[in-house]
Amino acid sequence: MEYVDILTSASFWAAAIRIATPLIFGVLGALICERAGVLNLGIEGIFVVGAMTGWMAVWLGADLWTGVAVAAGCGAVFGLLHGILTVPLGLSQHVSGLGITLFATAVSYFTYRTALPNVSSPPRIEAFQPLDVPGLSDLPFIGPALFQQTPMTFLALALVLVVGFVLYRTPLGLAIRAVGDNPAAVEAQGLSVYGLRIGAVMVGSALMALGGAFLTMSAFDAFFFGMINGRGWICIALVVFASWRPGKALLGAVLFGAFDAFQIRLQNEVGGAIPSQVFLMIPYVLSIVALVIVARKADYPRALLQPYFRGQR
Repeated sequence: MEYVDILTSASFWAAAIRIATPLIFGVLGALICERAGVLNLGIEGIFVVGAMTGWMAVWLGADLWTGVAVAAGCGAVFGLLHGILTVPLGLSQHVSGLGITLFATAVSYFTYRTALPNVSSPPRIEAFQPLDVPGLSDLPFIGPALFQQTPMTFLALALVLVVGFVLYRTPLGLAIRAVGDNPAAVEAQGLSVYGLRIGAVMVGSALMALGGAFLTMSAFDAFFFGMINGRGWICIALVVFASWRPGKALLGAVLFGAFDAFQIRLQNEVGGAIPSQVFLMIPYVLSIVALVIVARKADYPRALLQPYFRGQR
């Protein structure tokens, strides 16, 4: 019954949504890139860049929302680099993405150490605080679970609706989906395959960077090494789990957040009887199981990973 009480408590689901927030940003970003036909394995490094630059901008005196904008802009720059390498130049998306991850991570750590050479503990900033939404925060269960989050969580949830609307209700979304399925048909309509793909990668990378910014500006109040902890790779898997659909992406991110929040509470319940590493691997194992079940039926973009050159048929 104790486990049932955990799963039915508002505090548990509030923690699950909080843990899921950076994944929501990341999976939406990866989804946009892949819908346009480009796999972006630079996501892990872009998370690091977003976390470091957003935090550093605020530490240097910018307000929080300016820090968010700086993080998104830096993510878009690395997205532009990845887009140029993979779209007009046609280089391997796997190799380029991994290179972006290594390069972005190294640049972030170098910048941090250069700016703070003699600091043993990371400086703190005044991070985003949870908001009480009038009339909604007082609702039983759903109020404390959903409507007492930080502004960046509300931004992530709003972006799920925005991305879904753009992809499925606008000509731009139709063009992005088409360029990931049949770029030759898009070019035949007089649209720029290169422009659509690079633009999608830049927007997607900006969203990925917001996932990192959430960690330093909302979940925590400082930047430290290792804080991304593989979240980018989880987002790549969640895109497949979601079958490249924003609504399912939200579900997958919250599901992983619930797994993670549950293992934390299990550790508190069991104590030291079982090694903590067993609990830490639970959300990843469950995610792999869910991915295997869903991935076999996934309808992936037909031109994903396939370079396209002008005039190609």
